[in-house]
Amino acid sequence: MKIADSSTPVVVAKLVPEHFDHQGLGIARSLGRLGVSVRCCHDSLDVPAASSRYDVEPLAFTGAGGEALEFLKRLGTRLGRAILIPTDDVSSVLVAEHGEELREWFLFPRQPPGLAAKLYSKQGMDELCRSLGVPTPHTTFPTSRAEVEALADETRYPLVIKGIDSWALADRTGTRIAIVESKDELLSAYDRLEDPDDPNLMLQEYIPGGPETVWMFDGYFDEQSECRFGVTARKLRQFPPYTGLTSLGVVERNERVLEQTTSLMREVGYRGILDIGWRYDARDDTYKLLDVNPRVGATFRLFVGRGGMDVVRALYLDLTGQSVPRDEAHDGRRWVVENLDLTSSRKYVADGKLTWREWARSFRGVEEAAWFARDDPKPFAAMCAQMGSAKTRRVLSRLRP
Repeated sequence: MKIADSSTPVVVAKLVPEHFDHQGLGIARSLGRLGVSVRCCHDSLDVPAASSRYDVEPLAFTGAGGEALEFLKRLGTRLGRAILIPTDDVSSVLVAEHGEELREWFLFPRQPPGLAAKLYSKQGMDELCRSLGVPTPHTTFPTSRAEVEALADETRYPLVIKGIDSWALADRTGTRIAIVESKDELLSAYDRLEDPDDPNLMLQEYIPGGPETVWMFDGYFDEQSECRFGVTARKLRQFPPYTGLTSLGVVERNERVLEQTTSLMREVGYRGILDIGWRYDARDDTYKLLDVNPRVGATFRLFVGRGGMDVVRALYLDLTGQSVPRDEAHDGRRWVVENLDLTSSRKYVADGKLTWREWARSFRGVEEAAWFARDDPKPFAAMCAQMGSAKTRRVLSRLRP
């Protein structure tokens, strides 16, 4: 794939420390291969993704609020006009809340007022779905232990526990999601995960089924909320196992998911990159909305068309006034996150859900990996070295008296 004009630089904003740097690496490679100048924010310059040849100026920054806003303003002043791509909830909310200020230096989609905040909040998303008649799992939002105790005797198990603000929960507890099988497990998990002074937990109906029931949509919507590029796919394995993000995925066309997603985004006036998850419920033959990420997702390079289109390329072309060519999904395309899949597969094997022979066969059809790339080998080498170093430290810690 080639483009006529690659002169507008791109800033990839990630403002909170986390371990999924393959997301920014994927953006740098996708746009960098088109000749675009890309600068990515990292936790530090020692992370493997910062060694990519396509990241022309790795930036070490983590922060939020006014500090992050000033950092972006200084960067924008130095670069001139640039496209800003937030990759986490913190940076995305910052852009949504301070969009008018940041537009002096950056290009990014203009969302309807309040829409991004509603989609980021699990409670706001649930209210939006119910007001529009969009199927979603039954969810409650208790504000005290007494409410949880009252629900515990009436609810059906298993039950899913999530954070209304998932990043805040993960930052405070190291956990984003938990599945409980009984009243005792529910109360124990609540005591462990909830902050009584700032309630943030939601209890959600568990929809039975394995990863084959989880469907993803990645797409780009223009100023008129028309989908210019959209692809559906399934999770084959996850990290953490059973409940996490995609470590191995496959592209498969699902007309119902495509129609439900595009209709919903058109109705709410959504603009920009969308990463959304649905789960098929065989009990009533419906696809129920699980999560909405109104930003680029960590799995976006799974969703690549036959002509090379992905959501960040569609965004770049649209924001720079270039036409976005039509591109079709490549059914059967597989994409893997090497380190995460190896880690989670050990659990699947231990649980009897996978054999090592099946694990090896599952890589047939993998067209791209998150870390390995022939034209950009340093990040993969650095990631392997980092994994080896971490394993060595664990072994040595066990040997110490």
